[in-house]
Amino acid sequence: MTIHSETASTAAAATSAANTVPHLLQVKDLRVHFPVRRGLVFQRQVGAVKAVDGVSFSIKAGETLGLVGESGSGKTTIGKAIVRLVKTTSGSIRFDGQEITQLNGADLRAVRRRMGIVFQDPYGALNPRLTAGSIVGEPLIVHKLTSGKGEFLDNVAGLIETVGLNPAMMNRYPHEFSGGQRQRLGVARALAARPSLIILDEPVSALDVSIQAQVINLLQDLQERFKLAYLFIAHDLSVVRHISDRVSVMYLGKMVEIAESSRIYDNPLHPYTQALLSAVPVPDPIIERQRTRIVLRGDIPSPLSPPPGCVFHTRCPIAIEDCPLAVPEMRELEPGHTVACIRAGTAV
Repeated sequence: MTIHSETASTAAAATSAANTVPHLLQVKDLRVHFPVRRGLVFQRQVGAVKAVDGVSFSIKAGETLGLVGESGSGKTTIGKAIVRLVKTTSGSIRFDGQEITQLNGADLRAVRRRMGIVFQDPYGALNPRLTAGSIVGEPLIVHKLTSGKGEFLDNVAGLIETVGLNPAMMNRYPHEFSGGQRQRLGVARALAARPSLIILDEPVSALDVSIQAQVINLLQDLQERFKLAYLFIAHDLSVVRHISDRVSVMYLGKMVEIAESSRIYDNPLHPYTQALLSAVPVPDPIIERQRTRIVLRGDIPSPLSPPPGCVFHTRCPIAIEDCPLAVPEMRELEPGHTVACIRAGTAV
């Protein structure tokens, strides 16, 4: 998979410039708990699935934050909570300085106009009864961004062309497109309302490797062209490394580590991050043979009944007696590198 790479000087300049860019999205102590009820008539709550449990992070304008973790860690729920597709239990989500967790009606639509979302499944995310043009142009109608049919068609044609497809395809239906083309249509739809932030929920995981590279390169080009901020949700750490400015790692609804991409990959401090990176294959067979695999014991616990204290302690290779006693706070061990572990940095 060939993906564009920046030179060291360009990357350094971008990092320096990013330090002066204001935060576009700020999430603080976010919790999304789904109630579990029992009973046929008088249903009573008997528990809650703690999909997201006290997560905090921020994204600057024009920045890409990679969000990684195992299936069931809460990554997708965070993305849906930001665009208000699921209800938050508590916490704060501020978009461009405005608290959005309590917005409704026209106020919520105004904020959603500045956000886009691309879903994981390119086959299930598009309405099979609508043409490509209707799918891509739907946000233009919802947010009343066009004044007539001619302008609508021109805008849709421009969006389809922007993502590398032929505008003549706008009258085709989703089943007439390949998986990669469908995902491009999803990207075009997300761009339609001219957003500042796009949530990318596993946007390439369902695609062939060669197509993944094309879509990643497209996303990078669009980000540079339209000054977009991305929340890039994925489980493929090699893809996240190429596209992300910073990376955040989740485990069982908790954020365990956040740092610049290079720091995460060169010096992971949380034992869970170290285990994830040890499983990423290296092309060089000599280096691959010399690496030490970190095999986690057991399975990921249920979010219905997470372990006490540090939620990772049941599988952690360096856990001690204090780990189940208190939830570790995110603390900055290096500039811009925060970790939720009382033994962070200890060799596994």
